[in-house]
Amino acid sequence: MINKTPIILFIFLLTSTLVLAQTIVSTSPENKKIVLEEYTGIHCTYCPDGHEIAQSLKDANPDNIFIVNIHTGGYANPSSGEPDFRTSFGDAIAAQSNLTGYPSGSVNRQYFSSLSMNGGTAMGRGGWNSATSQVLNQSAYVNLGIEASINVQNNELSVHVEGYYTGDSPQSTNLLNVVLTQNNTLGPQTGGGMGSNYNHMHRLVHMITGQWGFQISNTNSGSFVDQTFTYTIPSNYNGVDVNLSELNVIAFISETQQNIISGAEYTP
Repeated sequence: MINKTPIILFIFLLTSTLVLAQTIVSTSPENKKIVLEEYTGIHCTYCPDGHEIAQSLKDANPDNIFIVNIHTGGYANPSSGEPDFRTSFGDAIAAQSNLTGYPSGSVNRQYFSSLSMNGGTAMGRGGWNSATSQVLNQSAYVNLGIEASINVQNNELSVHVEGYYTGDSPQSTNLLNVVLTQNNTLGPQTGGGMGSNYNHMHRLVHMITGQWGFQISNTNSGSFVDQTFTYTIPSNYNGVDVNLSELNVIAFISETQQNIISGAEYTP
């Protein structure tokens, strides 16, 4: 008689290992989640209207739409005594979008022929609702999960990201991006009607994985991504104070520098 106990035990241990490995990401197929990158600036008259539109989209889909406000271009240049909300990353992201005006935005860095501003991913604020509706109904071949914490003794941020491929990517490598934003920063805003007390939300302050992200080399169905990033948060960015309680972390996976497949958000 064959003793089946070792075989059953092996299968149990193997299954347990796989379950323990995946902790914060779903392994069931899901639709895409959205990263809305809004190109904005403190001297842009119509940008407050863009901020309102973006926020209304997020309010309607709080778990599926994540906003990154990128202060870039001439309207973002501060005058004497004004805060500098620009970053070293914004110009390159805006440049690849082919934007021609402000405010504009990209939805998952995806191209929409009927909405495109200048043959690129950038769209005027009037197109964001249509674009987000389309993307939310598209299937994603990769899911993301994220968790983060801050050690307030040394300002060290730890970000844990998991990805699970429910399908094959058309690209042999993908890019994992981890983005840090800050909410509720008071500052000037033309057209905001609040003088220097306009409340700036979702403001990009840093890209923890660099300009275009961390390379993922296994992109076939069943592939599992498990990465932890640590980053020491400075006391300020360009002289603008950091408020640890207002920081937010967004992760997303893109096929190249464009075409974001899905994302996730977490408040540490």
